[in-house]
Amino acid sequence: MSQIKLQNITKTYQVGEDALVAVQDVSLDIQSGDFISIVGHSGSGKTTLLSMIGGITTPTSGRISFEDTDLSAMGSDGLSEYRCRKIGFMFQFASLLPMLTVKENLLLPTMFVPEPERTYASKLDDKAAELLRSVGLLDKINAFPGQLSGGQQRRVAIARSFMNNPKLILADEPTGDLDEKTEQEMINFFKAMNRTEGITFVMVTHNSELARQTQRRLKMHQGSLQTLPSGE
Repeated sequence: MSQIKLQNITKTYQVGEDALVAVQDVSLDIQSGDFISIVGHSGSGKTTLLSMIGGITTPTSGRISFEDTDLSAMGSDGLSEYRCRKIGFMFQFASLLPMLTVKENLLLPTMFVPEPERTYASKLDDKAAELLRSVGLLDKINAFPGQLSGGQQRRVAIARSFMNNPKLILADEPTGDLDEKTEQEMINFFKAMNRTEGITFVMVTHNSELARQTQRRLKMHQGSLQTLPSGE
Protein backbone atom coordinates (compact mmCIF):
# COMPACT_ATOMS: atom_id res chain seq x y z
CA MET A 1 0.00 0.00 0.00
CA SER A 2 1.30 3.44 -0.92
CA GLN A 3 1.67 5.97 1.87
CA ILE A 4 0.56 8.75 -0.48
CA LYS A 5 -1.23 8.10 -3.75
CA LEU A 6 -2.07 10.82 -6.28
CA GLN A 7 -4.45 9.83 -9.04
CA ASN A 8 -4.89 12.21 -11.99
CA ILE A 9 -4.65 15.35 -9.87
CA THR A 10 -5.47 18.66 -11.54
CA LYS A 11 -5.68 22.10 -9.94
CA THR A 12 -7.21 24.99 -11.88
CA TYR A 13 -7.57 28.58 -10.71
CA GLN A 14 -10.06 30.97 -12.24
CA VAL A 15 -8.42 34.31 -13.03
CA GLY A 16 -11.09 36.59 -14.41
CA GLU A 17 -12.42 34.83 -17.48
CA ASP A 18 -9.32 32.68 -17.83
CA ALA A 19 -8.60 29.28 -16.28
CA LEU A 20 -5.04 28.90 -15.01
CA VAL A 21 -3.93 25.27 -14.76
CA ALA A 22 -1.36 25.03 -11.96
CA VAL A 23 -1.16 21.20 -11.83
CA GLN A 24 -2.18 19.03 -14.75
CA ASP A 25 -3.18 15.36 -14.47
CA VAL A 26 -0.47 14.29 -12.03
CA SER A 27 -0.32 10.71 -10.74
CA LEU A 28 2.29 9.58 -8.22
CA ASP A 29 2.83 6.78 -5.70
CA ILE A 30 4.92 7.64 -2.65
CA GLN A 31 6.01 4.78 -0.43
CA SER A 32 6.71 5.06 3.28
CA GLY A 33 10.37 5.99 3.75
CA ASP A 34 10.81 7.51 0.30
CA PHE A 35 12.97 10.62 -0.11
CA ILE A 36 11.75 12.47 -3.19
CA SER A 37 12.92 15.77 -4.63
CA ILE A 38 10.96 17.87 -7.11
CA VAL A 39 12.74 20.46 -9.23
CA GLY A 40 11.34 22.93 -11.74
CA HIS A 41 11.09 26.60 -12.60
CA SER A 42 9.08 29.05 -10.49
CA GLY A 43 5.41 28.81 -11.38
CA SER A 44 5.66 25.21 -12.58
CA GLY A 45 3.23 23.94 -9.91
CA LYS A 46 5.60 22.52 -7.28
CA THR A 47 4.25 24.45 -4.29
CA THR A 48 0.65 23.85 -5.36
CA LEU A 49 1.35 20.13 -5.53
CA LEU A 50 2.82 20.13 -2.00
CA SER A 51 -0.14 22.08 -0.62
CA MET A 52 -2.57 19.53 -2.08
CA ILE A 53 -0.62 16.60 -0.59
CA GLY A 54 -0.69 18.44 2.74
CA GLY A 55 -4.46 18.95 2.62
CA ILE A 56 -4.13 22.74 2.49
CA THR A 57 -5.42 23.09 -1.08
CA THR A 58 -8.18 20.97 -2.63
CA PRO A 59 -7.66 19.51 -6.12
CA THR A 60 -10.08 20.59 -8.83
CA SER A 61 -10.22 16.97 -9.92
CA GLY A 62 -8.51 13.68 -9.09
CA ARG A 63 -7.92 11.84 -5.83
CA ILE A 64 -5.28 12.05 -3.11
CA SER A 65 -5.11 9.37 -0.44
CA PHE A 66 -2.92 8.92 2.64
CA GLU A 67 -2.53 5.33 3.82
CA ASP A 68 -5.55 4.45 1.67
CA THR A 69 -7.79 7.17 3.15
CA ASP A 70 -9.15 9.71 0.66
CA LEU A 71 -8.31 13.26 1.79
CA SER A 72 -11.54 14.57 0.28
CA ALA A 73 -13.53 12.33 2.66
CA MET A 74 -11.83 13.65 5.80
CA GLY A 75 -13.77 16.89 6.24
CA SER A 76 -12.25 20.01 7.78
CA ASP A 77 -11.69 18.45 11.23
CA GLY A 78 -10.19 15.33 9.73
CA LEU A 79 -7.83 17.38 7.55
CA SER A 80 -6.74 19.44 10.56
CA GLU A 81 -5.96 16.23 12.42
CA TYR A 82 -4.12 14.86 9.37
CA ARG A 83 -1.95 17.99 9.15
CA CYS A 84 -1.29 17.98 12.90
CA ARG A 85 -0.50 14.30 13.41
CA LYS A 86 0.89 13.07 10.10
CA ILE A 87 2.57 16.00 8.33
CA GLY A 88 5.55 18.20 9.10
CA PHE A 89 5.67 21.34 6.97
CA MET A 90 8.74 23.32 5.95
CA PHE A 91 7.47 26.40 4.14
CA GLN A 92 9.44 28.78 1.92
CA PHE A 93 9.60 31.25 4.80
CA ALA A 94 10.51 30.49 8.41
CA SER A 95 7.29 32.11 9.73
CA LEU A 96 8.33 32.16 13.37
CA LEU A 97 6.16 34.09 15.82
CA PRO A 98 8.29 37.05 16.94
CA MET A 99 6.80 37.29 20.45
CA LEU A 100 7.71 33.67 21.28
CA THR A 101 11.14 32.32 22.15
CA VAL A 102 12.81 29.70 19.98
CA LYS A 103 11.68 26.94 22.35
CA GLU A 104 8.13 28.28 22.42
CA ASN A 105 8.04 28.38 18.62
CA LEU A 106 9.07 24.72 18.57
CA LEU A 107 6.43 23.77 21.13
CA LEU A 108 3.65 25.60 19.27
CA PRO A 109 2.61 22.65 17.02
CA THR A 110 2.17 20.44 20.10
CA MET A 111 -0.56 22.76 21.39
CA PHE A 112 -2.92 21.41 18.72
CA VAL A 113 -2.61 17.82 19.96
CA PRO A 114 -5.49 16.85 22.30
CA GLU A 115 -4.47 17.15 25.97
CA PRO A 116 -4.87 13.43 26.84
CA GLU A 117 -2.44 12.50 24.06
CA ARG A 118 0.08 15.24 24.66
CA THR A 119 3.49 14.22 25.96
CA TYR A 120 4.42 15.50 29.39
CA ALA A 121 5.84 19.03 29.23
CA SER A 122 9.28 17.89 30.40
CA LYS A 123 9.51 15.39 27.54
CA LEU A 124 8.44 18.03 25.03
CA ASP A 125 11.10 20.37 26.40
CA ASP A 126 13.67 17.61 26.02
CA LYS A 127 12.58 16.95 22.45
CA ALA A 128 12.74 20.62 21.53
CA ALA A 129 16.25 20.80 22.96
CA GLU A 130 17.36 17.68 21.09
CA LEU A 131 16.02 18.99 17.78
CA LEU A 132 17.73 22.33 18.30
CA ARG A 133 20.95 20.47 19.07
CA SER A 134 20.54 18.58 15.80
CA VAL A 135 20.34 21.82 13.81
CA GLY A 136 23.16 23.45 15.79
CA LEU A 137 21.10 25.98 17.72
CA LEU A 138 20.75 24.66 21.25
CA ASP A 139 22.46 27.80 22.55
CA LYS A 140 19.61 29.89 21.05
CA ILE A 141 16.79 28.04 22.83
CA ASN A 142 15.71 31.09 24.84
CA ALA A 143 16.38 33.68 22.14
CA PHE A 144 13.66 35.49 20.22
CA PRO A 145 13.44 35.32 16.40
CA GLY A 146 14.50 38.96 16.10
CA GLN A 147 17.81 38.03 17.71
CA LEU A 148 18.54 35.41 15.04
CA SER A 149 19.87 35.65 11.52
CA GLY A 150 17.68 34.59 8.62
CA GLY A 151 19.57 31.31 8.32
CA GLN A 152 19.17 30.60 12.03
CA GLN A 153 15.44 31.28 11.82
CA ARG A 154 15.28 28.81 8.95
CA ARG A 155 16.96 26.13 11.04
CA VAL A 156 14.51 26.72 13.88
CA ALA A 157 11.64 26.25 11.42
CA ILE A 158 13.26 23.02 10.21
CA ALA A 159 13.48 21.73 13.79
CA ARG A 160 9.87 22.73 14.48
CA SER A 161 8.56 20.56 11.64
CA PHE A 162 9.66 17.41 13.51
CA MET A 163 8.03 18.20 16.86
CA ASN A 164 4.86 16.12 16.35
CA ASN A 165 6.67 13.00 15.09
CA PRO A 166 5.39 13.34 11.51
CA LYS A 167 5.23 10.43 9.12
CA LEU A 168 5.73 12.75 6.15
CA ILE A 169 7.75 15.96 5.71
CA LEU A 170 6.66 18.36 2.98
CA ALA A 171 9.58 20.74 2.40
CA ASP A 172 9.25 23.76 0.10
CA GLU A 173 12.74 25.15 -0.58
CA PRO A 174 13.76 24.29 3.01
CA THR A 175 17.40 25.39 2.60
CA GLY A 176 16.86 28.40 0.36
CA ASP A 177 18.47 30.99 2.65
CA LEU A 178 21.29 28.87 4.08
CA ASP A 179 24.96 29.03 3.16
CA GLU A 180 26.40 26.07 1.30
CA LYS A 181 27.96 24.40 4.35
CA THR A 182 24.83 24.70 6.52
CA GLU A 183 22.64 23.64 3.62
CA GLN A 184 24.58 20.39 3.33
CA GLU A 185 24.38 19.88 7.10
CA MET A 186 20.58 20.19 6.96
CA ILE A 187 20.32 17.76 4.05
CA ASN A 188 22.46 15.30 6.01
CA PHE A 189 20.06 15.78 8.94
CA PHE A 190 17.08 15.07 6.67
CA LYS A 191 18.74 11.93 5.34
CA ALA A 192 19.48 10.76 8.88
CA MET A 193 15.84 11.29 9.94
CA ASN A 194 14.69 9.50 6.80
CA ARG A 195 17.00 6.57 7.50
CA THR A 196 16.65 6.22 11.28
CA GLU A 197 13.04 7.35 11.84
CA GLY A 198 11.57 6.19 8.52
CA ILE A 199 10.13 9.64 7.81
CA THR A 200 9.08 10.18 4.21
CA PHE A 201 10.34 13.37 2.55
CA VAL A 202 8.96 15.25 -0.43
CA MET A 203 11.26 18.21 -1.03
CA VAL A 204 10.89 21.01 -3.55
CA THR A 205 14.20 22.62 -4.45
CA HIS A 206 15.83 24.73 -7.16
CA ASN A 207 19.19 23.20 -6.24
CA SER A 208 19.89 20.35 -8.63
CA GLU A 209 22.93 19.27 -6.59
CA LEU A 210 20.75 18.74 -3.52
CA ALA A 211 18.15 16.95 -5.61
CA ARG A 212 20.78 14.46 -6.78
CA GLN A 213 21.26 13.36 -3.16
CA THR A 214 17.68 12.06 -2.89
CA GLN A 215 16.37 8.62 -3.75
CA ARG A 216 13.94 9.76 -6.45
CA ARG A 217 14.06 12.92 -8.54
CA LEU A 218 11.05 14.41 -10.27
CA LYS A 219 10.56 17.54 -12.35
CA MET A 220 7.54 19.81 -12.66
CA HIS A 221 7.09 21.53 -16.01
CA GLN A 222 3.99 23.59 -16.77
CA GLY A 223 2.01 21.67 -14.18
CA SER A 224 3.05 18.19 -15.33
CA LEU A 225 5.31 15.80 -13.42
CA GLN A 226 8.04 13.64 -14.92
CA THR A 227 10.74 11.38 -13.51
CA LEU A 228 14.32 12.44 -14.09
CA PRO A 229 16.73 9.71 -15.18
CA SER A 230 19.81 9.14 -13.03
CA GLY A 231 22.67 11.50 -13.83
CA GLU A 232 20.51 14.28 -15.28
